[in-house]
Amino acid sequence: MNFLFNEDQTSFQESIGSFLAKECTPESIRALWETETARSPAMWAKLAEMGVLGMLAPEKHGGLALSELELVLPLEEMGRVALVEPVVETAAIAVPLLRDCSDTELAAEWLPKLAAGEAVATVGLAINPVVTDAHIADLLLLQHGGEIHALTRDDVKLTPQPATDRSRRLFTVDWAPSEATCIARGDEAVELLAAAFDRAALATAAQLVGIAQQLVDIAVEYAKERQQFGVPIGSFQAVKHHLSTVQVAIEFARAPVARAADSVARGLPTRATDVSQAKLMAGEAAVAAARTALQVHGGIGYTWEVHLHIWMKRAWALDAAWGSREFHRARIGRMLFCDLPRLPSFGFDAEV
Repeated sequence: MNFLFNEDQTSFQESIGSFLAKECTPESIRALWETETARSPAMWAKLAEMGVLGMLAPEKHGGLALSELELVLPLEEMGRVALVEPVVETAAIAVPLLRDCSDTELAAEWLPKLAAGEAVATVGLAINPVVTDAHIADLLLLQHGGEIHALTRDDVKLTPQPATDRSRRLFTVDWAPSEATCIARGDEAVELLAAAFDRAALATAAQLVGIAQQLVDIAVEYAKERQQFGVPIGSFQAVKHHLSTVQVAIEFARAPVARAADSVARGLPTRATDVSQAKLMAGEAAVAAARTALQVHGGIGYTWEVHLHIWMKRAWALDAAWGSREFHRARIGRMLFCDLPRLPSFGFDAEV
């Protein structure tokens, strides 16, 4: 099974990475913290112009009609620069949910706006007690038991909640479900909710890989510059071993993320397991990268002036979002050992 990305996919990743490296800097992120929304309409417009927001939208609605295999690499680059815009909520979750929903009128109304960057959407599922970026969302897709409801900003009351990561904006949402707001129930809603959760966890895993890589890169550069006993601390075996161990964990996480993207894109029976493995391994790599990068920086890593904490806090926040590591570990366990459809063994069956 080949999980190598093709030339078009990697070229688009490079283009997005180059663009974000110039446009999304630590200084620009800090500047957004001081604004009312902590978001940049100009950046949102540029992402739409590059086609990122409509990658999963059908062509008839102004999208590119691509799959998660094409989206997962740009999401990794967004994690690398700690992009604050709600690309995951809008492009990775809301757009395909509307695309696959039987409410074609709702899809026709909102998909062109979302793909063009003229609107923002967010999604609230039961697993997350708070909703991200509800303060700027024009459309909110919210779970109510076994139903999915679509509401506008005027239909809800938001209460801000504290966040570890200063770039994140979290809210509890008070709203009243009704027949008019319900867009899916029964088997359709169950299927849409499961797919939305898996897409959210996959997108978060991809970002965590990018965050982890950036943390290692920052630590490596610091280890080259910081001297102790007249030599760079990067020359010390203990430092090199810690950093190389984390780099191995990152590389080991990339393959499961690619596999999960393929499973989600093709709707494979193993989708849930593959996504949980990706989220679990990406979370472990990112948290380890944050811990190691902090250790390499020593006491200075705790200070507000050092940019390191931007990625550290993002790693901690996303590790817990859309299912903690404990949740995904238990999910894999249930699928391996409980009375559920058997996972493919790829030829590694025990002899009977």
